[in-house]
Amino acid sequence: MRLFTLLRRTLPAFALLCGLAAGAPAAAAELVGFSDTRFRPGTIVIRNSEKRLYLVLRGNRAIRYKVAVGKRTKSWTGQAHITAKYIRPDWAPSPEVRRDHPHLPTLIRGGAPNNPMGVAAMTLSNGNYAIHGTNRPGSIGRAVSYGCIRMANHDIQDLFQRVGVRSPVVALP
Repeated sequence: MRLFTLLRRTLPAFALLCGLAAGAPAAAAELVGFSDTRFRPGTIVIRNSEKRLYLVLRGNRAIRYKVAVGKRTKSWTGQAHITAKYIRPDWAPSPEVRRDHPHLPTLIRGGAPNNPMGVAAMTLSNGNYAIHGTNRPGSIGRAVSYGCIRMANHDIQDLFQRVGVRSPVVALP
């Protein structure tokens, strides 16, 4: 019985890291050239105007992901770092989101189909923002959030296993 309980508790995390959760492959969006020498390998660079996130690699390369960014008045620029990583995180709407959408519950449990965080999230040091999956894949490629960076669930799975806590994040206009 103990083995069954252990497997039941650890299998979802193992599946996520292996790219098996929700039946999605953990393939990165695109390997591209990246010659901006301001950023060291391991840095996450968000280009809001492109609605793209780059994970800088060695050899003037990066992995490029399509993302959703903050609405015109909500997007952020500047520097931060990853403070924590979560699999199937709970979500509680911020006071601003609750003001705009008072019908929302105070908490949506991780894994629930209406949880906007998707399969994984990484919180940032710059306040109430995160890089996370989504339950609205149609929002990817648009400026729709309150400042968070949304990724397709298979893309957040890939990025999640490539970066760690303290990884630098830079958001450009």
